[in-house]
Amino acid sequence: MGVGLGTAMWSGVSGLQANSTRMTTIGNNLSNTNTIGFKGARADFMDLMSASIGTAAGVGQVGRGVRVGAIVNDFSQGGLETTSENLDMAISGNGFFMVKQKSQVGSNGKMLNTGNTTTYYTRAGDFSFDKSGYLTTPTGFAVQGWKVDQDKIDSATASGTTLSQTPVAGEIQDIVLDSYSSPAKATTNVTVITNLDSDSKGAATRDPAQNDYFYAMSESWDGTTSPAMSSDNYTYQTTLKVYDANGSPHVLTTYYDKVMRDNGSEYWEYAVTCDPSEDGRVDANGDALYPNSKEAGLLMVGTMTFDSSGSMTNMSSYTLTSTYTNSTTFNATDWGVAQTSNGYPTLTANFKGVSNASFTDQSNATPITFNLGMRNMSGFTDPTGTGNLSGVTQNDPSTLAYFDPATLKINSNVTTNYATSSSTVFSSQNGYTAGLLTSVSVDADGVLTGSFSNGQTLQLWVLALSNFTNLQGLSREGNNLYKATLDSGQGTTNRANTGSVGSISGNTLESSNVDMATEMVNMIVTQRGFEANSKTITTVDSMLSEVIQLKR
Repeated sequence: MGVGLGTAMWSGVSGLQANSTRMTTIGNNLSNTNTIGFKGARADFMDLMSASIGTAAGVGQVGRGVRVGAIVNDFSQGGLETTSENLDMAISGNGFFMVKQKSQVGSNGKMLNTGNTTTYYTRAGDFSFDKSGYLTTPTGFAVQGWKVDQDKIDSATASGTTLSQTPVAGEIQDIVLDSYSSPAKATTNVTVITNLDSDSKGAATRDPAQNDYFYAMSESWDGTTSPAMSSDNYTYQTTLKVYDANGSPHVLTTYYDKVMRDNGSEYWEYAVTCDPSEDGRVDANGDALYPNSKEAGLLMVGTMTFDSSGSMTNMSSYTLTSTYTNSTTFNATDWGVAQTSNGYPTLTANFKGVSNASFTDQSNATPITFNLGMRNMSGFTDPTGTGNLSGVTQNDPSTLAYFDPATLKINSNVTTNYATSSSTVFSSQNGYTAGLLTSVSVDADGVLTGSFSNGQTLQLWVLALSNFTNLQGLSREGNNLYKATLDSGQGTTNRANTGSVGSISGNTLESSNVDMATEMVNMIVTQRGFEANSKTITTVDSMLSEVIQLKR
């Protein structure tokens, strides 16, 4: 009997211990009600192995008490709270931010081994940049991600390709700002989309008996006078600001004039120009075009062909050849068929007067692609075989250079020839002056974008997120951090909105997922359980006292 009562007492003790652990879990949940990204837990009980005893009905079992079977973490989504900080982030859905102890850079520029390369995981996105430019947690751990591949973005922009997602380069590493400025970028791509009124009349004088019929407007340009182009020689003009390598602005002006209608098609001439005094090109003898040459400031000439519905069907482009020498007259032999880049004709102005950079085929040139809405990766075909304007005869459009109709590509934005007033529909260029970083923000795909004082926005980094098959196997490390274990397995790393991970919300923090009402009810139930088990002990104590009294 004594053994049975002792067992009963220890069953009560096990209940006290189990409920104490449960109360500790509840207390921890309540204490972290306002902890960013905190995930609550619960204590699950299981009974201890029962003892077998003999009964009138045979062998029976008597329980020996209770113990904590598992501490189960609740990884359900917490509420999302809006904040005023751009770098506050919350994950909507599955996944964890990845953080590490910051890497240190040695005097040789290489990363030093800090001795702690453990990756930690967190749902708390209260990040900020420290004095060294690292994106860190409040305790100084560096957030991990991939660096954006700006070269691929530039290449896609130049070719008119739309990227499905922001390209990245290299391995996952500490997110750090290595520059707080955006260096100046020279313009390399220009897009000018217009509508040219099909009812307008040509302004330039065109004599079918003269070989300058298709470039009479361009021939009227004179870079040695001011203005270089008389308003009597063009129908429409549009301007666009571009930038040189130092970020200095320059104005490109494109002039248009109708040439003729022929066999159901309409032909327009265009000329791309800059201020002659800003034209830094030199001729084959090394002499500056300005103020010595008629062609100073005249960067490209060409034609556009439209069908009867006003759609652009073909074009030609010509630029000065590298054998050009200064002249006060317009010579057709000086204007060769334009080279192309990514299918678009190219021109150069050499604004800074760089050596060996005055013509598009020279090694130091910074060519500018000129996009009217049409391109051909195979470049222009010259039906005359001369390679220049000299082969263009009278009013015969078949002698113009052209894009092969079988392989040309027409963009969604393209120059048109409708019977409405001439206007600029769209224009853009990719150059800019230098600027300082003013802010950094994050989008739903985890792309960190910097905004600069020059009006530019550059994608800088892409955040890395990780998810686990067995979340219950993660180890809580304090400071809102988790660590992978053998039970959790290694996490699967992805970008936001891909694979098994969710999206990222900027200016947002995830609140604790602890429900205070539920925890208060659990606290009452746990308290009653504790009281009941303590009653078992005091009752057994009374029973044992009665047993001791039997000897009296």
